Amino acid sequence: MSVTDAGRTLVLEAPYEGLALGESIACHGACLTVTAFGPGWFAVSAVTTTLERTTIGAWTPGTRVNLERALAVGDRLGGHIVQGHVDGVGTVTVTAAHGDAWLIDIAVPDAIDELLVPLGSIAVDGVSLTVNALPAPGTLQLSIIDHTRRHTTLGALRPGDRVQLEADVLAKHLKRLAAPLLSRP
Repeated sequence: MSVTDAGRTLVLEAPYEGLALGESIACHGACLTVTAFGPGWFAVSAVTTTLERTTIGAWTPGTRVNLERALAVGDRLGGHIVQGHVDGVGTVTVTAAHGDAWLIDIAVPDAIDELLVPLGSIAVDGVSLTVNALPAPGTLQLSIIDHTRRHTTLGALRPGDRVQLEADVLAKHLKRLAAPLLSRP
């Protein structure tokens, strides 16, 4: 990681082929732009605003992150629409095995909590997931299957870890559209 006039530059290892300058890649859920690349790596920049709204400023060499290239028109959509716009940061409070699942409870900011519904959608560190439960105000619970636990960074989460959160885009638009109606006397 280095600091330049363009912000903080990060170099990430990835086996991607066919990269292009200016391409968007979600890095732990934050949509960042490819500024350079080579065999087995690519670079992105994160400006101050991004560093303030995400966990990226705390990344150190060797930090594992979930990566996902942008969806191409015509591709299958295997989850909900994830834009790569981090809405806030949450803190893991509990991780526990529960039968064949791994439960993760996350304390979430109020602005995200009001957009959550049981069995609705949420992206955590860029992974499209289903809200398992809302066990308490300000708390989101996930139920992770073994495949997700092994193939993303979510299986390594422990209490106290911070995660990037993106609420469902439909919930955000509905809240905005309903706001004038809900504020009427």
